[in-house]
This record gives sequence, structure tokens and C-alpha cells, in this order.
Amino acid sequence: MTDTTALLLALGLPAAATFLIAALGSRPNLRDGVSVTTSVATFAVVLYLLNGFLDGARPSVTLFEVLPGLVLNFAIEPLGMLFATVASGLWIVTAVYSIGYMRGAGEKKQTRFYICFAIAISAALGIAFSGNLFTLFIFYEVLTISTYPLVAHKETPEARRGARIYLGILMTTSILFLLVAVIWTWNIAGTMDFRAGGILEGRIDPVYVPLLLALFAFGIGKAALMPFHRWLPAAMVAPTPVSALLHAVAVVKAGVFTMLKVGTYIFGVGFLSRTGASEWLVWLAAASILIASIIALTKDDLKERLAYSTVSQLSYITLGMALANQMGVVGGAMHIVMHAMGKITLFMCAGAIYVAAHKTKVSELDGLGRKMPFTFIAFTLASLSIIGLPPFGGAWSKWYLMLSAAEAKHLVVIGVLMVSSLLNVAYLLPVAARAFFVPPRGGMAHSLGAAAAPQGGLAEAPAFCVIPICVTAIGCIILFFSVGGLYEFLLHIPILPESTQ
Repeated sequence: MTDTTALLLALGLPAAATFLIAALGSRPNLRDGVSVTTSVATFAVVLYLLNGFLDGARPSVTLFEVLPGLVLNFAIEPLGMLFATVASGLWIVTAVYSIGYMRGAGEKKQTRFYICFAIAISAALGIAFSGNLFTLFIFYEVLTISTYPLVAHKETPEARRGARIYLGILMTTSILFLLVAVIWTWNIAGTMDFRAGGILEGRIDPVYVPLLLALFAFGIGKAALMPFHRWLPAAMVAPTPVSALLHAVAVVKAGVFTMLKVGTYIFGVGFLSRTGASEWLVWLAAASILIASIIALTKDDLKERLAYSTVSQLSYITLGMALANQMGVVGGAMHIVMHAMGKITLFMCAGAIYVAAHKTKVSELDGLGRKMPFTFIAFTLASLSIIGLPPFGGAWSKWYLMLSAAEAKHLVVIGVLMVSSLLNVAYLLPVAARAFFVPPRGGMAHSLGAAAAPQGGLAEAPAFCVIPICVTAIGCIILFFSVGGLYEFLLHIPILPESTQ
């Protein structure tokens, strides 16, 4: 198999699986098996591409030309390879988890769910391997549209309202800001190709660079940068596997990945640094980190608390790009991996709690850890990674972001990151503390039935839920000890133009 064939196969496998999933809608065991098998096959192909990439292969393929110079092109570079590996790898975990959750929660229209999920993964891989802004924009919109039915899956008034907010904000920001930024870039640069060192230097008056950057930053609504973040907590009405897709596997990661890719390959880190065009974005990202964390403290709904946590954590990655140095790009890219592993664990834990005990509020979790120890131990481990404590992966990405801030002489930003970690402690650890150390209050044991009573056997969610949770929780620890290889890989992200490397 050639690298070009593998590239097309990685993009096509999830899309092709949708037809088989649809055909097997009346046979749920086979349908779910196709979903899991396709996820494993897709990840295997991505690993094949990763192996070739590490050996120096740089496959690129152009499917067709829309207009002169406007082509649908796919190519592999370090950032895209990283995102593709994360998205395809976590799809396996989510596919297995979805079987336990969707059946345990008695969700309807599961075939539609798996079809839209596969399309979303295909779109995420299209974004990862996009060779230019045009290709990225097309798949960015496909991802938005394919996830709309997932957000509205329950078809309740609340689900429909949340889905409208989701689609409204993401489509509005895309049309009003991102599309304008893409057209402006093409007009002044004469190309939309992603190139080392960027394509704008010498082609745009530095006075207008902050404005163009603002169009990109606010147009990439999936990055959930304030004030265009409201879609994220609104989308929490969706089933938990969808929340995992939104927060860890594809949607928000596609947003911050796009932010990093635009900053690195369109503007160029050196150009942003010399012009100071991203200075305002540093402070907006820092403010988003703190404000979202403070809001998370006020939320009793567990998924909503985790949603605002995501808004805060995504801004770490935007901050890394805005600091405009190599360590910022490395730290931001590393945080994509670390946050994905930790946050998918937290959301899957929230789903397991709902399936086993039908509880969604933090205030309802007293004593539940005694009946669901695997779920809440995993929640604790993932929380420690999000906080940034060793020996968990999140410690490294925050460390490199602090080094980036020190290099950029933004000492206040280091303080912001430290305060943010303390806020992480304040809104995450009390969840596990209540579950393990606070006995059920009054009639709580009766209201939760067997699930919350401190005596008796375990009442964990189905194994299809618990096993993926344990795998990703352990992954948070593995990432801490394997950071050396990840760091060396991220150093291959081209910061300078090819002629100067």
C-alpha cells in the first residue's frame, strides 16, 4: 500500500462505513460491530501513515480543481498527523463506549447516531490532512453539519434548542468571519496553501494583520473563544458519547487545531512575533481561561461544569499560538493530546454515572463512589491530569506553555496558568471527594436505589462503558512518561520558512 493510497483510505473508511451501518440498522450487533471495526481499521491506517511520516514520507494528493488555484488537496504535516492520530485513536474508545451507553440509556435512533458519528470522524480527518485553507474550510463545515443531528439526538425541546444554538453560532461565525478571512487571504497572497513560515509576510500591511487574525480567531467558532463559546455548554443536551466527540475527539479539537495551523502555516509564528499582531489574543485567551473556570465553579450540572472547563482548556491552545514562539506551538499542540485524553475520560465518567444511577448533578453524587469505584477513580485521575499535576500528561503541556510565556516575557500569563490550575482543583476534585468521602444524605440512598447505597455490591455502568474509561484514565499516566517522544515529534513542526531551515 502506498502512502497516497493510505491517505485516501484514512479519509474514505469512515465515510464508506456509513452505508454499511445504514444497511445493518435492523441488526444492532452487526451495526455496532461495523462501527468498532471501522474505527480500528482507520486507526491502523493512520498509524501506517505516521510510521511513513517518521521515515520521511510526505504524501500529498489533489482530488480536483474547482477554480484555477483553488483545489481540494490533502497533505501530511506534523500538526495534522498529530490531530489525525488523536481523533482516530479516541474514535475506538468512543465507539466501544457508545455501545454500552446507547443501550444502557435506552437511546432511540441509534443507527442515525452511528452514521453521523462516522461522517464527523471522516470530516475531522479531512481537516487534519487538509493541504490548504479551501480544503480545511469545506471539511470544517461538513463537521458542523454532521454533528447537528447528534446534538439534537434526543429530539426533546431542550435538545432542539441546544442544537439550534450550536448550529447558529458555528455557522454564523464561519460565514461572517472565517469565510471572509479565507477570501481575504486568497486575495492578498494568491494562494491558500499551508506553507512553513506562513504565506502573508510581505503581502499584507502589518497594520491589518491584527484584523485578519481576529477574523480567523472569531471565525473558528469551534475553538470556543469567548464571547463565541455559548454553543459548547448548550450542546451538553446531547448523549454523552456526543459530548465526548465534541470535547475530545473531533469538534473542539478541530477548532484549536485550525487555530494552530492558521497561526503556523498562514501567518507564520515569526511574522506574528515581529508585528505583535497576536498580542491582543494573548490577553483574550488568558481572560477566557479564568472566566470560564470561574463559571465552571458555579455549575451544579456535571456535564455543564465540564463544558465550561473545556472552554477554559481550549484557550490554553489558543494562548500557545498567540504567544508566537516555537515553545508556544509545541505546548499548544501537546495540550491537544493531553486535554483530549483527560476530558474524554471525564465525560465518559459523567455518562457512566447517568447510565448506572441516573444522576446528572454534582450535589447528587454523595456516596456514589463507594458503589462505582472504577468510574470515580478514573474521574479523579483524569481530573489530576487536567489540573496539571505529575505524573499525569497535563503537567507537561502546561509546563511548556509556561516556558513559552517566559520566553515571550509574559510573566502575568504564567500567573494566569497557575491560578487556572487552582481553579481546576476547585471545580474538579470536589466531585470525587463528594462521591468517596461524603455519605448519602437523608433519603438519598433510597432515591438512588441500589446504585448509591453504601452497603451491598458494586453498581458500575455496563462493561462497555467502564473499560474505555479505565483505558483512557491509564492513558493520562502513560502520556506523562512518553512525553519525550511526543516532544521530539512536535519539534518537527516547521516554524521558519523552508528556505531558512
